Amino acid sequence: MIKNFKWLLLVSLTFVACSKSDDTTVVANSSDGLPLTAGSANFSNYVSLGNSLTSGYSDGALFIEGQKGSYPAILAQQFALVGGGSFKIPFMNDNVGGLLLAGTQIQSPRLYFNGTGPVTVSGTPSTDITTPLTGPFNNMGVPGAKSFHLIAPGYGNIAGVATGQANPYYVRFASSATSTVLGDAMAQNPTFFSLWIGNNDVLAYATSGGTGTNQTGNTNPATYGSNDITDPNVFAATYNQLVTQLTSNGAKGVVANIPYVTSVPFFTTVPTNPIPGLPAASAAQLNALFGGINAALANYGMPARFATLVADDNNPATTENNPLLIKDKDLLNISSQITAALMAPPYNYPSATAGFIGSILGQARHASNAASSRDYILLTSQNVIGTTQNGAPAPFNTVGVSYPMEDKTVLTAAETAQVITATDAYNATIQSLATSKGLAFVDANAFLSQVASSGISSNGFTMTSTYVTGNAFSLDGVHPSPRGYALIANKFIEAINKQYSSNLKGVDLGNYRILFPASL
Repeated sequence: MIKNFKWLLLVSLTFVACSKSDDTTVVANSSDGLPLTAGSANFSNYVSLGNSLTSGYSDGALFIEGQKGSYPAILAQQFALVGGGSFKIPFMNDNVGGLLLAGTQIQSPRLYFNGTGPVTVSGTPSTDITTPLTGPFNNMGVPGAKSFHLIAPGYGNIAGVATGQANPYYVRFASSATSTVLGDAMAQNPTFFSLWIGNNDVLAYATSGGTGTNQTGNTNPATYGSNDITDPNVFAATYNQLVTQLTSNGAKGVVANIPYVTSVPFFTTVPTNPIPGLPAASAAQLNALFGGINAALANYGMPARFATLVADDNNPATTENNPLLIKDKDLLNISSQITAALMAPPYNYPSATAGFIGSILGQARHASNAASSRDYILLTSQNVIGTTQNGAPAPFNTVGVSYPMEDKTVLTAAETAQVITATDAYNATIQSLATSKGLAFVDANAFLSQVASSGISSNGFTMTSTYVTGNAFSLDGVHPSPRGYALIANKFIEAINKQYSSNLKGVDLGNYRILFPASL
């Protein structure tokens, strides 16, 4: 039915990752032309807590140059101009990225853009977590950490890495096998802190296509899976504990809220309708099948699940594409009804064929791009679209066209709503505690939403969430680019100046790379 089907190339790019300079620059001029002042803040001992966003994770990995350009490292450079002290970072061993456990690779190297797409850099990771570092460290960002992980004893115990009870990045710099991230931070008696945590409490659920569980109502995080959504009450209690302890010795600080996952290119790069016009016979056969199912659903008072597909009319001016066929686990499964209908007139399909079609379409539908019911196709899913499904008979074997994409490849509208609801609850907690504790507050959700919609212009650059060329995000589609981290640092500085009457000036975005090259 669908012969010589070719996948519509998502990204055709000729792009060089360059910038004004490969070096970062500390800006010594104040924001108001007056002598620099810390205001009421004391930056002499700055400690940052968070997850991968705090560590400087970029291009799918943690590596030295990325760590140097983390937003806390940029902040520390500016703080040094008004009395800030040294800022120690738990550096990786190389710029390849990736981790080893007793010589076995457990995390992959970083990506780079080779002119046509992202590829893995050559080289072997040399950072082995069995070799501990000597702390303490000011940057305590731990890739993969959820909110409650920062207060979990044993999160740095190497014995728990294999079972997921410990974090390999924290293993490297934890003060002991039973220490907590918060405890190690407090042991340094910080005078100023930054806290940006909570993204992973929803992100893993989203990037896995909703394969986890929404744990709202379950207040025992010890029972959570790695892809689950954290209960908002658990988050609130954890966040309150973090902020209360961090401010207990009089330290001031800055906190940031959680951006919507729909602001990042991992969820917005692949369109919901990337399939070009089909051969006329193929479109007719699928439309007859899908139309019949829609009619049957209507008889039961249920909404249609399938769109009318367009055929290829060989007209270059025609730009209309077809939506992806996806599986949605939240749909009522009507496999048996479809099977029975296809065995009867006008289809008269053999029972085996009817049974197969019923099994794959029972919870299938076409992806939606409507504002009120938007589905998000994961960036990592683009390589399966248009491929042939092994074991499926033709013509029902083209993934995304006549064979549904797996549920894990899509964040459906219903799953997105759960993520947004949890994010809103977390953000209400963060905002409330920032106000009650008198902390500087960064509305990361607002400015990253602006990056995703209209873009933000600064220093002659426009920062958008367009994959590869948008300036703001790295090649993993989730973490910022070097220039993106500089923008984030500037937003933190704005919030600090506003709350503590300091007059620090943001860095020049032009001094930060768009993307990291293959060789560093």
